[in-house]
Amino acid sequence: MIDSKGYRPNVGIILCNDEGRVFWAKRMGVNAWQFPQGGINDDEDPETAMYRELWEETGLEQQHVQILGRTRYWLRYQLPERYIRKSSLPLCIGQKQIWFMLRLVTTDSNVCFNRCSKPEFDDWRWVDYWHPLKDVVYFKRKVYQKAMGELGAILTVDSVPVNASGYLTKEARSKV
Repeated sequence: MIDSKGYRPNVGIILCNDEGRVFWAKRMGVNAWQFPQGGINDDEDPETAMYRELWEETGLEQQHVQILGRTRYWLRYQLPERYIRKSSLPLCIGQKQIWFMLRLVTTDSNVCFNRCSKPEFDDWRWVDYWHPLKDVVYFKRKVYQKAMGELGAILTVDSVPVNASGYLTKEARSKV
């Protein structure tokens, strides 16, 4: 399903652990890393799609995670010209995404990439929260920055809020 402006509805997933590090996954067969993400089917709402994509891409189920938050609005990115399939109709020029922040509430051993016939990823690691902005493919950087900026406010370090630069917020500094 592609909207009237050419954007495909999609969900993005930022999965964190108790240390505030995030799940960073390597795409199958290439040295390209990203957060889990995927399309929203016609019969799904964003949360239903998020749980389906989480299971398909990481093997994790609803009981393995806790939803901490989601973006308020759709965040969009456009595909570079060379990735647009001009012969496909309707024409898809990019994705509009609802992003979710999840906390892993089980062990890492529940991560499994072979839940579907065509796995998306072949490796993963925990990384510092802002690391993905330096490592994700260039055309997704701005949408990652928006999603991580909005949802990062949910995460805390020792119950102290941290801003986008990784420093204590002004409010938190005044309480320390």
